[in-house]
Amino acid sequence: MKRLSIIALLLLCCLPSQAQVSSMRRNAEKIASALFYIQTRYVDSVDFDKAVDAMMMGLMDQLDPHSTYIPASQVSAANEQLEGSFEGVGIEYVMLYDTLTIQAVVVGGPSEAVGLRAGDKIVAIDGETVAGVGLAAEAMKPRLRGPKGSHVTVTALRDGQARDYVIRRDKIPIESIEAAYTPEPGIVYIKLSRFAQNSAEEFLDALRQNAETRPKGMIIDLRGNGGGFMHVAIFLANLFLQDGQTIVRTEGKGINREDHARGDGLYEKGPLVILVDEDSASASEILAGALQDWDRAVIVGRRTFGKGLVQQSYSLSDGSEMRLTVGRYHTPSGRVVQSPYENGKRQDYFRQARERYSHGESFSADSISFPDSLKYKTLRLGRTVYGGGGIMPDVFVPYDTTGINRYVLRAINGGLLSEFYYDYSDKHRDALASKDLAEFDSRWEKLEPAVFDEMIAFFGTKGLKAENEEELRVAAPMLKTRLKALLARSVLGTSAYWQVINREVDPAFQEAIRIVKNWSGDFPELP
Repeated sequence: MKRLSIIALLLLCCLPSQAQVSSMRRNAEKIASALFYIQTRYVDSVDFDKAVDAMMMGLMDQLDPHSTYIPASQVSAANEQLEGSFEGVGIEYVMLYDTLTIQAVVVGGPSEAVGLRAGDKIVAIDGETVAGVGLAAEAMKPRLRGPKGSHVTVTALRDGQARDYVIRRDKIPIESIEAAYTPEPGIVYIKLSRFAQNSAEEFLDALRQNAETRPKGMIIDLRGNGGGFMHVAIFLANLFLQDGQTIVRTEGKGINREDHARGDGLYEKGPLVILVDEDSASASEILAGALQDWDRAVIVGRRTFGKGLVQQSYSLSDGSEMRLTVGRYHTPSGRVVQSPYENGKRQDYFRQARERYSHGESFSADSISFPDSLKYKTLRLGRTVYGGGGIMPDVFVPYDTTGINRYVLRAINGGLLSEFYYDYSDKHRDALASKDLAEFDSRWEKLEPAVFDEMIAFFGTKGLKAENEEELRVAAPMLKTRLKALLARSVLGTSAYWQVINREVDPAFQEAIRIVKNWSGDFPELP
């Protein structure tokens, strides 16, 4: 049997109209002719792979803002965060003073197994010097990563002494749970950073580890969570909804689907708060929208991004991928999650999202107006909720600028706070070592005055000085808390970082705690 061309296969599978068939054939011939003439007649040599990649990206730019093309060389990296693992040595690192400095080692990973630890400085990889030679952090990735079972030798500096470590690469999990703990007895807090392949299993593990019995309340933090796999959001929604309740509706060409709860949820009743912000998108909005529409959770924070378009990945012949929008999400009440857009105006779309801050939306719910046509009713209690793009929270918490001034912004955004933190944690790791956060708090209380003075002096050596005593006084609480959180992370892990931030400088988290503690009946009275 003769091999069918790819165009013929597409025509057979999709059964387009005769007019569409003619259009597809005509455009395919046009592109092929253009490439032929460039290759055979153009005066200079051309990198055709690069040119075709650029052409594909240009094609995507004429579509909606979330359809994308990924060149073959970038597919693996693009899928990594969602697949939930990669193969390598299992360290988190930064480039400090032109030297790769280990920030953390993956527990149970290959680097921990050979004795590497946070603070070690890698100066050579497989005999090649990588310190002080101007290499960027990205340049380290291909040197450290490799197939499972392969070996790499790193030379690490600790306390001025160099030592070689032979590491057997392995599969390294990328965890999507950044923090899970009980801020108060019986209340479980889980911060989910993405909806990856392993997120559902991680979520259940985090719940089991922090609640021996049924929780008295739960807080799920989706702030900054840009989404991921829809089926993971559906799985998590099922944990909290009752049998038969709609989770999401998906509509598109050839798609008309509803997903419903199966009736085997672990926490169908009880206090539940979802934290969101302007960076919560896609799968985060599916979960938050479903729980809001069924009056199952109180949504706290700021309006979410508004990404309600469904992408399907299509692998192309050279290993590249096209992630094409094939449908739209609707919440159970019928709200459209997607914010308005125009095809071919990708930059305008993302600029509008960034301009929410300058338009005042981050600071006042009154800056957002909704026409009557965008008002919907929740499905159980008949509360008013809003469509038109994104999920508007039930309780609005403005962006907190307390303690943020020019001095703080230059210290944080200029990298000076991070630079001081890495240097200090490296030199004082034994003094900071703690078995839990309570012990760390005690150690920090004694260290804080001297550490803060040392940090301010360090900033001065880098050219950052407060204009007056008042500027420094306002900046001090924020800088102290940020530094404390970073140092807690260095000795106790990421969860400790969020515990410090949540309890000391996060009004949205504190509002969530208040709602859970004052919950009455099956849904609380809201302000």
